[in-house]
Amino acid sequence: MKFFVDTADVDAIRELNDLGFVDGVTTNPSLIAKSGRDILEVTKEICEMVEGPVSAEVVATDYAQMIEEGRKLAEIAPNIAVKVPLTLDGLRACKTLSGEGKMVNVTLCFSANQALLAAKAGATFISPFIGRLDDINLDGLELIADIRQIYDNYGFETQILAASIRSANHMSDCAKIGADVATAPPAVIKAMANHVLTDKGLAAFLADAEKAGIKIV
Repeated sequence: MKFFVDTADVDAIRELNDLGFVDGVTTNPSLIAKSGRDILEVTKEICEMVEGPVSAEVVATDYAQMIEEGRKLAEIAPNIAVKVPLTLDGLRACKTLSGEGKMVNVTLCFSANQALLAAKAGATFISPFIGRLDDINLDGLELIADIRQIYDNYGFETQILAASIRSANHMSDCAKIGADVATAPPAVIKAMANHVLTDKGLAAFLADAEKAGIKIV
């Protein structure tokens, strides 16, 4: 499973990228606003840092404006994935932009039917939101499984990009289900390395090494 980092914080991206954990980046208007920087400027910097896809989202809601914004964003770098919302206008924009050879990430997916439409429209990525479904007592992971089954049934090439990840457990659960990609905040990706028994074992090893006077250099 590929790891995308869900942030516009270039320092956080650089840290994870140096560790080899970043296969791509996802941003959205909320994350761009949080960065306090110009969308074109920060997106360009991220694209220069990361080799994989970088999702940059349009802010328009009508087809014509989405196309204009999408083409503008795609000019930033060849690894831009234009992010559009899962509306009829967004699906129409997806079909046009993907037909032009651009990567398209269809976002805000909350049902298998929506994911099926996105695949038919030629989406490169579909972004089902796990955490937001869990917030309203629906099973976000079940949606990932449903989409996986449908896409496999018909050989759709659209990649399942699990989004709205809230925990390290979400990451491993998505991997078990067969999500192609999971995008998560930096803190969640780093938390995957944590385990209380690792900490306990390391403390014991270090204590024994100190008692025995073990030194390597």
